[in-house]
Amino acid sequence: MHFTIQREALLKPLQLVAGVVERRQTLPVLSNVLLVVQGQQLSLTGTDLEVELVGRVQLEEPAEPGEITVPARKLMDICKSLPNDALIDIKVDEQKLLVKAGRSRFTLSTLPANDFPTVEEGPGSLTCTLEQSRLRRLIERTSFAMAQQDVRYYLNGMLLEVSTGTLRAVATDGHRLAMCSMSADIGQADRHQVIVPRKGILELARLLTEPDGTVSIVLGQHHIRATTGEFTFTSKLVDGKFPDYERVLPKGGDKLVLGDRQALREAFSRTAILSNEKYRGIRLQLAAGQLKIQANNPEQEEAEEEISVDYNGASLEIGFNVSYLLDVLGVMTTEQVRLILSDSNSSALLQEADNDDSSYVVMPMRL
Repeated sequence: MHFTIQREALLKPLQLVAGVVERRQTLPVLSNVLLVVQGQQLSLTGTDLEVELVGRVQLEEPAEPGEITVPARKLMDICKSLPNDALIDIKVDEQKLLVKAGRSRFTLSTLPANDFPTVEEGPGSLTCTLEQSRLRRLIERTSFAMAQQDVRYYLNGMLLEVSTGTLRAVATDGHRLAMCSMSADIGQADRHQVIVPRKGILELARLLTEPDGTVSIVLGQHHIRATTGEFTFTSKLVDGKFPDYERVLPKGGDKLVLGDRQALREAFSRTAILSNEKYRGIRLQLAAGQLKIQANNPEQEEAEEEISVDYNGASLEIGFNVSYLLDVLGVMTTEQVRLILSDSNSSALLQEADNDDSSYVVMPMRL
């Protein structure tokens, strides 16, 4: 194997692929990246057995074909440290990878390509093509609500649900729920649900960088695969049953509050400074035309904000974890938001004022 490549052309796919590779590995080959040269194309593959990412680069010069695996992090650090306009010459010689650029020479250890595990491909049951920017928006609007390390392992990921003409993403950690839908050209009659693990979803969002580009998605029984011009991303699915999110959506809330998103966000942020650091609880007091936000902590410190809102129902007092409210306001983009409440023990429903494609549910706190 022997090829030359510009530093920039190699660094971009290498950084993304190295992001999948885990540093602490039981199998040494898993901290390596697989390099394959075929014809005029170089492909780089990284995997942690859950998620696999293949980046492809067209080579400008003729190259000798071959395949080998080398330490991902070291190769990336070498590329980063070279000058921007460097031309890198890479070849395999006696089971070592020789990297030359200008007056710099590096010799890296290798492992055979046959040792490199591939993510098994099952039959794809459903294929669709989506705009990258819209899929990225769908993920960004919901991924913050995924659980981190919950024993209910199916919450440590995101539900993707496909039905006729619609793709919906749902994430919940048991205290809050985020849901966003987008129209898509999908001819699937019955509902098809998959749970993509947390790491898979976050890696996928990182790849969707071309605003005008498209991505082809294949949902199999055990895998999701996403392909763009430069990358093929595969992730195992979580084997589990996602909670029935429609039962969680509050029904029949009779108290509708309309407020300025930025003003609410700033008021919540200021009040949060004096909330209890562990529970992050704040108290909302609603009365006609105004919302009072209060927080206190074990040191007997208090914060209070008053903000004008569009509300003319009965007065209500309810507590929330302020971090959950701030997360929701942080991903919304409209000027006005609406908050639908029923009583102090029921979850709140937050939506953008003039847009129903995203819904957020936050459970109340007893303060």
